[in-house]
Amino acid sequence: MSGLTLAQASTILDTALKTAREKSFQPLTVAVLDAGGHLVAFKREDKSGILRFDIAFGKAWGALGMGLGSRTLFERAEKTPMFFTTLAAASGGRVVTNPGGVLIRDAGGDVIGAVGISGDTSDNDEICAIAGIEAAGLKADPGGSKK
Repeated sequence: MSGLTLAQASTILDTALKTAREKSFQPLTVAVLDAGGHLVAFKREDKSGILRFDIAFGKAWGALGMGLGSRTLFERAEKTPMFFTTLAAASGGRVVTNPGGVLIRDAGGDVIGAVGISGDTSDNDEICAIAGIEAAGLKADPGGSKK
């Protein structure tokens, strides 16, 4: 299993933000975490709201903590809200279950980190995360039943 490098995290950040600008999305905040949930790289575009870091981090951190892309967490939260209320309490409110938290897998399929993005719709946040991960030569795992 390989680890996530700063160079890969930088590519993910820059490509995610470039994708957002090309698509005229709202200003984004992007957090890239390693497999242990530690922040490797982060950028917040001008005019991105002050809560966006916490949301982006929470999307990535929750995906890592549960081992599932946040789209899966979102789908499951609709079906089992009591479990996710408990999960929120157990995590001190740090888990954000909206799409936009995408696991990063290496060529062997091992999880080496996660990207969380906040600023536009959850679907658009996820589009940018996937573009960044793929540009870094890694595999994006957003979760969800439509993988």
